[in-house]
Amino acid sequence: METLLNARTEVTHAALAAIAHMPTASLPVLMDEAFARRLTDGDFMRIAVLLAQKSFDEGGCPIGAVIVDNDTGRIVGKGHNTLVQENHPYHHGETSAVRDAGRIDFSRTTLFTSLSPCEICATLLYMRGFSRVVVGDVTNASGTESLLSEKGVQVDILEDPRGIDLYARFRAAKPELDREDWQGRRAS
Repeated sequence: METLLNARTEVTHAALAAIAHMPTASLPVLMDEAFARRLTDGDFMRIAVLLAQKSFDEGGCPIGAVIVDNDTGRIVGKGHNTLVQENHPYHHGETSAVRDAGRIDFSRTTLFTSLSPCEICATLLYMRGFSRVVVGDVTNASGTESLLSEKGVQVDILEDPRGIDLYARFRAAKPELDREDWQGRRAS
């Protein structure tokens, strides 16, 4: 079966948007392994930011995450923050991506997150054994990078200007929701 995104396909914004919005389990129908191997850290971060945009468009907190198998480059989990949409206190981008990936060996994966993880998500990431976390925005929020590093997780910063701007606009428009999402109800 020939996929739409293959070795001959250019990596474009439209291709990354299709990847962001298609269910993870269906991605093999959209893209083949040759295309997946061509995706860069910047491409995976852009997919995380597109997921953050999806959450923002749904009225939620703009945070997205993508989990990638280090050996194959295959996306094994994706998610976006649905705290508001699902009225659920811990459906953050990172937790949604972990839930999407299921019970796998995360030590062989990298998580790309559009915003520095909160303390709960950072704890989940090292508890589940992630080998690497790439953070797309430490301008609007930071602080857990050292926690992750101390626990043996490689942390790389790859700030994405679109993601930084999106979160800054969200924070300015909905400061109470920003505080609740990052610090819980007690901070509101």
